[in-house]
Amino acid sequence: MQLLKDRILKHGKNLGGGILKVDGFINHQVDPVLMFEAGKEFAERFKDVGATKILTAEISGIAPAVATGYHLNLPVVYARKHKPITMPDQVFLTLAPSHTKGRTVELIVSPEYLAGGERVLIIDDFLASGATILGLVRLAQTAGAVIVGIGALVEKVFEGGRAKLTPLGVQVESLAAIASMEGEEIVFS
Repeated sequence: MQLLKDRILKHGKNLGGGILKVDGFINHQVDPVLMFEAGKEFAERFKDVGATKILTAEISGIAPAVATGYHLNLPVVYARKHKPITMPDQVFLTLAPSHTKGRTVELIVSPEYLAGGERVLIIDDFLASGATILGLVRLAQTAGAVIVGIGALVEKVFEGGRAKLTPLGVQVESLAAIASMEGEEIVFS
């Protein structure tokens, strides 16, 4: 998606160590027009997978997931990182390492909003090592849901996450695939 690539080149910053700072338009301050267009693109790419629900991770995945949900007319559930008192005692929970937080985080979903028989489309901000997305996969599978597709705004191809998703046998799409981030340079696939 050229609009996203242009924004990454203009406003993204390679911080080294595989960290891409995009918090001015994706994951701290959100550009709603960019997210709307990204959601439209995901909706087009996943229109035939028969999804009944979209699943993402708190917090950075929410904007692209909601935009995609809008275009596909699907509800969006996000895995929380902290269990609120309003959530039932019995939850679906998994752990996933966070590259940007430098620690393992919990991903928690209430069984009220993710059930057996759901056809789940996962949408997130990044596909890097695949750890967060695989955590979302585990949550959906524990609930008895079926994964029907995976989408990420930005894929860091050099981290190999896509290969870890291949055994799932589902369509995996990224809107901007980065082949390398050497020095200050960002090179798209």
